[in-house]
Amino acid sequence: MDVIEAVKKRKSIRGYRPDPVPKEVLGQILELASHAPSAMNTQPWEFTVLTGEVLENIRRSNVALLNSGALPNPEHVVVNWPKESIYRQRQVDLAKQLFQLMDIPREDKEKRARWLERGFRYFDAPAVIIISTDRCLSESGPLLDIGAAIQNVCLAALHFDLGTCIEDQGVAYPEVLRKHAHIPESKRIIAAIAVGYPDWDFPANKVETGREAIREVTAWLGFD
Repeated sequence: MDVIEAVKKRKSIRGYRPDPVPKEVLGQILELASHAPSAMNTQPWEFTVLTGEVLENIRRSNVALLNSGALPNPEHVVVNWPKESIYRQRQVDLAKQLFQLMDIPREDKEKRARWLERGFRYFDAPAVIIISTDRCLSESGPLLDIGAAIQNVCLAALHFDLGTCIEDQGVAYPEVLRKHAHIPESKRIIAAIAVGYPDWDFPANKVETGREAIREVTAWLGFD
């Protein structure tokens, strides 16, 4: 698969087969991720790779906290969308498509709650990559570089027939990750990436998201 095809094919996968992802494959993906550009080659990313019993313990703890009513306390700035903005509208359009595919009526609070749990379980992916950075760096400074590394993970995964989903929910309770994955307080936990072999029969994996026309978001200056 060439890079253009990979960029176009990448999508968020929210349902996975249980097949384990080999450690060697995950290692190759992270090697490719490390080739991302970063400011002055500072390489501010660190990876913690989870699977097996450790991952299951984290899933259970995340869901227990969620269902207890504990408020998420992520260690990074979480994306927020003003209610009347096009950004909020795009998010709502995606949610409607997902809920329709998953047969989750708007009024069905039980099904909505179960769907929310899936995010805190990393969509039951067999492997998860947690990305963190050093607290000696500013909160926002490393984010562009880390974003580039995350994109590399998602594109490289396609080469191995793997799917991914970048998510905030998986790092919403950092105390869980510190306890079970031994991530020290000196590191700021930024994001999670679910990784696994897609279950293409899972309804949510049929989501197709559109993109704004480039003419609507681009200014061209100095061209004939």
